[in-house]
Amino acid sequence: MIRPGLHLYPAAEPSPPRPAVTLMLLREAAHGPHGFEILLSRRSHTARFVPGAYVFPGGAIDPQDHTCTHLADRRADQDAQATALAIAAVRESLEELGILLARRADGQPVRSADIQSHLNRQQPLAPQMQALGWRFALEHIYRFGHWITDRDYPRRFDVPFLLAPMPTHQQAQADNIEQFDPLWLSPAHALERHRDGALPLVYPTVRTLEKLAEFASVQAVLHACRHGTVMPTSSPRAAYVHGREARFMEHEAPFAELELVCPQGQLQHDVGWQHEKPVPLLKHLHRLTAPNAGVMTGPGTNTYLIGQPETGFIAIDPGSWGTDADAQHLQRLMQATGGDIRHILCTHSHPDHSPAAAPLQALVEAAGYARPPIWGMPSAANARADSHFQPDRTLHHGDCVGLHTADDHPGPIHHTLQAIHTPGHVSNHLCFLLQEDALLFCGDHILGGTTTVILPPDGNMNDYLQSLDRLQTLCATHGVQYLLPAHGHVLHQPGQVIQQLRAHRLRREEKVWQAIRQQPNGSLHDWLAHAYADTPEKMWPVARFSLQAHAERLALLHPEFAPPIHAALQAASQASDTPAAH
Repeated sequence: MIRPGLHLYPAAEPSPPRPAVTLMLLREAAHGPHGFEILLSRRSHTARFVPGAYVFPGGAIDPQDHTCTHLADRRADQDAQATALAIAAVRESLEELGILLARRADGQPVRSADIQSHLNRQQPLAPQMQALGWRFALEHIYRFGHWITDRDYPRRFDVPFLLAPMPTHQQAQADNIEQFDPLWLSPAHALERHRDGALPLVYPTVRTLEKLAEFASVQAVLHACRHGTVMPTSSPRAAYVHGREARFMEHEAPFAELELVCPQGQLQHDVGWQHEKPVPLLKHLHRLTAPNAGVMTGPGTNTYLIGQPETGFIAIDPGSWGTDADAQHLQRLMQATGGDIRHILCTHSHPDHSPAAAPLQALVEAAGYARPPIWGMPSAANARADSHFQPDRTLHHGDCVGLHTADDHPGPIHHTLQAIHTPGHVSNHLCFLLQEDALLFCGDHILGGTTTVILPPDGNMNDYLQSLDRLQTLCATHGVQYLLPAHGHVLHQPGQVIQQLRAHRLRREEKVWQAIRQQPNGSLHDWLAHAYADTPEKMWPVARFSLQAHAERLALLHPEFAPPIHAALQAASQASDTPAAH
């Protein structure tokens, strides 16, 4: 857990969400290229919540929705709670748009003429249904998604998004009080009109339409719903992207960073990548991304600054060296810390991580501060030519480097980084655990948005997988909730992230193993074309190195195939090295 008082913004408890429900009504398109349409209507311009936006019918859940479940025809898997939600959704669709999913006493579907003749849309629905002998028809209502209003809104709702086919022989008739101007549009057409500025939509509606646009027909949507909720429950988080407001779901890259920086959902943090100034993540943690964006480095290499004016600073991975942009990056680090950098740590020896350590050290010394030691693990003898690294002080697994205030400082402050040896990407790779806050700086072992390349002979796939296991245990033992990679945004749920990485590697290894068995006398290129057929061919020169690492591991796991694997590896040993990368 982050120590109290180290978050950037004052705590502001979000408003509690109110239970509500939405019903999406679908029908097959009568003509044209679009397979099906969905019903939207415009909220009143005087509404307190999202006025003027086009939405699906829905609203708050009433107590009566729970007391009239005996009037419902439902599936066996619709329990009392699901039935009450469906009844609430049906009631709201009647009140707002004059649509009722129900059967008459004779068992026939209710038609619009029946509604107009027998129901008062402004009066409680259940007593009228009971008097008429009508029953709610809920069998074809399914849960599609579940949205909880973003934490920064003053009015919040907890809303299951239900879905059903539009009843035949009924037409939408807005109440012209809450809802106006009903429209039938295909999801793709609705999104197109929204992008053109002609159809105001709120974020959950947009994302739901995007998901619906993946289906070809109403039946395809219903088939997916029968196998479970299509969209996972989401309470998005708000951010700025280069000054413009945006929102992100749980599976999207910036979400975990927003959870760390703005835990109560404060709209404060900008997640757009830039290289001009450090990004504050906590009061004692900043990230400055080096200006070396590329295919292999993503938005650039992250340099992390840990510390405060009272303690001085630790710099992790100062970056590459040799260009004016590299020199400007170091000047920005100096400006952010006032030059008071006490320690320089390198996760490993690759050229986008460690070469700037010595120049940064010289700048600190020239500014009048004590020469900060460069910490890390020396590169192995078989490291690439551009990746030789010799630190001032060698770190071993479990060693600690720390900052602290003077003993007489009121309220002493400590920041302690523990080295965790994680070979695999390369043999001298280290992660660092900030012990007081259970934050893990994971270098290139775990990346944001992609998987790391394993680079034999210095890199080793078996070591990589074992290091993942080591990190899994460490995160569970220390309660680590956030990972800070050398490339990309902050990650959360480390146990899940590590499990997914391991599963991804083993799935890829199975493809390599299939390729080897199919072509036991093939070359690395032959195996590459099979095992990485799902990867853009322009990435094959890099993927080749991970393929080689998998093949080396498979030779150990399957000794009977070791001779042809070793022959293929030997034949490829003169291939050119991979570009400078993570």
